[in-house]
Amino acid sequence: MKKALITGITGQDGSYLTELLLSKGYEVHGIIRRSSTFNTKRIDHIYRDPHNGEIVKLRLHYGDLASQGSLLDIIYNVQPDEIYNLGAQSHVRVSFDLPEYTGDVTGLGTIRILEAIRRSGIKTRFYQASSSEMFGKANPPQNEESQFEPQSPYAAAKAYAFWVTRNYRNGYDIFASNGILFNHESPRRGETFVTRKISRAVAHIKAGKQQYLYLGNLDARRDWGYAPEYVEAMWMMLQHDEPLDLVIGTGEAHTVREFLDEAFGYVGLDWQQYVRIDDRYLRPTEVDYLLADASFAKKVLKWQPRVHFHELVKIMVDADLERIGLDAPGDGKRILKERFDGWHYWKDQIVSMEN
Repeated sequence: MKKALITGITGQDGSYLTELLLSKGYEVHGIIRRSSTFNTKRIDHIYRDPHNGEIVKLRLHYGDLASQGSLLDIIYNVQPDEIYNLGAQSHVRVSFDLPEYTGDVTGLGTIRILEAIRRSGIKTRFYQASSSEMFGKANPPQNEESQFEPQSPYAAAKAYAFWVTRNYRNGYDIFASNGILFNHESPRRGETFVTRKISRAVAHIKAGKQQYLYLGNLDARRDWGYAPEYVEAMWMMLQHDEPLDLVIGTGEAHTVREFLDEAFGYVGLDWQQYVRIDDRYLRPTEVDYLLADASFAKKVLKWQPRVHFHELVKIMVDADLERIGLDAPGDGKRILKERFDGWHYWKDQIVSMEN
């Protein structure tokens, strides 16, 4: 039985990756931060209490990307075959307010893991969750040869993490890969991220529970994909014979304004009646246009996105309508069933659209 260790296991990507690995027979270990309140909502449906006598394949450990000692202890004790570093302060706008913390966790957290791998002497495969935000102002489409021009503390921290991952790969012969993932969303996306902020607002406005939606730059263009497909790409990268740095995206970009058109129009509303601009959500330095050229990943991994922009919006709006007890148009569920019927474990897990 293979063992995997995931940082950021309670996040969107961490929860989907955990489901995928469990479906493949892995024993999964996750690192969570100690908190006085439970913060495991996205994985509660798959967690099993070890005291109940069941065979437990998901185990959680208290640790922190800011603590070298805790990471070294966990990695040495677990002896994972694969490590997925998905943990970070991942909100770009917040990184301007918390630049030092973002640099510590998002940037230095990566080198702490790599150092723990080196010092423990274990043979493992390491995946670093890099970000399209690293490209910043680079001309689209962006691929593995594009220059990094980070425009935020978050992007700069991710660029640092990218380069130290390559440095430890070359210097210490560690199997270490960077997945440069473009924006990927789902019903499990955090509520402060723009896509989920929009889909949630559509449901609440439709239900009469919210009057306005406050946003920042409506003209930013992003390559938005479906998160469960992107964690499949992560796993595929660590199964490859050699470590890789790969761009993952759909090759299709849309503005925030277009997302509003799709989401509100899907339920028969005009977004211009409900959306207001709040300067607090504008970034000091903006990234205008991110568009993936994922042709290399398609060639070496045979990875292809199944869900595209218009379908993604419907999936997210359907889920948020159902969360508050409203009838959803249902196109989202239909799309998922058509795209994923019979494909690995997604047939049952995603069509239910739990959590």
